[in-house]
Amino acid sequence: MAQLTAQQRRDRMQQVLETAVQWEEFSKQQVQQQCQELSAAYVTKTLTSLVEQGILRRQEQECQIQFRWAIDRSQFAVQQWIDREIHGDQVRELPEQERPRERLLRLGATRLTNAELLAILIRVGVKGQSAVTGGRLLANRFDQDLELLRDQALAELRKITKAVTQANYCQIMAGIELGRRVALAQQTRPPAVTKITSSDAAMRYCQDQFRHLAHDAVQEEFHIVTLDTKHKPIRTHQITVGTLDASLVHPREVFRAAIRDASSAILLVHNHPSGDPTPSREDHLVTDRLTDAGKLIGITVLDHIIVASERCLSLREVS
Repeated sequence: MAQLTAQQRRDRMQQVLETAVQWEEFSKQQVQQQCQELSAAYVTKTLTSLVEQGILRRQEQECQIQFRWAIDRSQFAVQQWIDREIHGDQVRELPEQERPRERLLRLGATRLTNAELLAILIRVGVKGQSAVTGGRLLANRFDQDLELLRDQALAELRKITKAVTQANYCQIMAGIELGRRVALAQQTRPPAVTKITSSDAAMRYCQDQFRHLAHDAVQEEFHIVTLDTKHKPIRTHQITVGTLDASLVHPREVFRAAIRDASSAILLVHNHPSGDPTPSREDHLVTDRLTDAGKLIGITVLDHIIVASERCLSLREVS
């Protein structure tokens, strides 16, 4: 029998996975019916691999084996899983753009999954189980109860994945504790009573609140700040990530968050990773479109602030 090419292997895996993700719970027979050109043994092998990796759960119901997703199947990255199966799960075998550390440097830590963050903390796997596999197994196990991870002993984590050694167990626990202390510091900081009464006040607020966008973000991000009737901030909401485009920043998404917060007004905020806050034509189009939409529903767009490493800029002041 001729050896299958990488593309043929990819096509077979994709057929099984895209069939399985249709259902939250299913049997092997259901998948087989829609993948009739594939052998039953191959379907079983693929589903078993997903179970072993903690992506599916296998359970017996009324004398029949059923499979159920252990993760949110809508978030399951089919192509990434196939790449790992074809290229291997060792980090050095992954395409460079898919390696956790490279993704963190390119996209920022907030864009990584729990599995990727844990893989970075594990750092180096063991024979037969990489850091990527270990991170994924831990993330799947604590998917709904992430806060319980900090209470686990080394022996308990090693039951989930052999990739957790004494050294990287210490790294995981140190990372969790440091995150806890950072969160505590934020919570105990006296709240600043801020009232947005001018463009200067809006820029000062955004310069502090969105400091990470000005200095750390590698992509444009569009946020809004919802304000109460006295123009005090209620909360912030991320709307889009990527190059600002009037067709992508839809009023429905912007004002849905504003309406949910019962806000009287909003600030528009986005960053320029280049460091130069000079507004583009698209920045003005987005501002005008959302200002007009806000007038129709009675929510005022006070200003649009561009944050950048050089300085902040108010579109109201330059209009």
